[in-house]
Amino acid sequence: MAAEDSTVSGVSGRYATALFELARDEKSVDAVKADLDKFDALLNESADLKRLVRSPVFTADEQGKALASVLAKAGIGGITANFLQVLTANRRLFAVADTIRAFRALVAKFKGEATADVTVAETLNDKNLDALKSALKSVTGKDVALNVTVDPSIIGGVVVKLGSRMVDSSLRTKLNSIKNAMKEAR
Repeated sequence: MAAEDSTVSGVSGRYATALFELARDEKSVDAVKADLDKFDALLNESADLKRLVRSPVFTADEQGKALASVLAKAGIGGITANFLQVLTANRRLFAVADTIRAFRALVAKFKGEATADVTVAETLNDKNLDALKSALKSVTGKDVALNVTVDPSIIGGVVVKLGSRMVDSSLRTKLNSIKNAMKEAR
């Protein structure tokens, strides 16, 4: 079922599919997703962890020992910890971010959810996140999982990518449109 999904491909897709099928068989999809989300948050917060994951300078053994320490401290265990150690042993830890993204897509499809990539200028509060989710649900008819990215360069507004559709209501885009219109008026 999941292997036929066109949203996941390549090395990360194969690893994500294998992890998803294992988690589904063990009835622990939500627990694995929560652990992967926790690891992804750690990855985004720590430049040292990013370097450990991406750098080919570290041996698999060095990466494995460091990763085991990080996972223990973060309270990530079970299937997720074993999976991350397998990625490390196979020298595929560099693909962990893409693998997590592919796993999320598989979980969303399994649960009948849609996934939207949302870019905002500053962190949204829970009220605004709920409003955005309900607005997207009314458009898609499905529950929508949000991958929120904060990018101050958009100045304000929001950019939403949902499947093949994209809505860009960022202030940066609007200012660029005005700038181009003024150039054409000359």
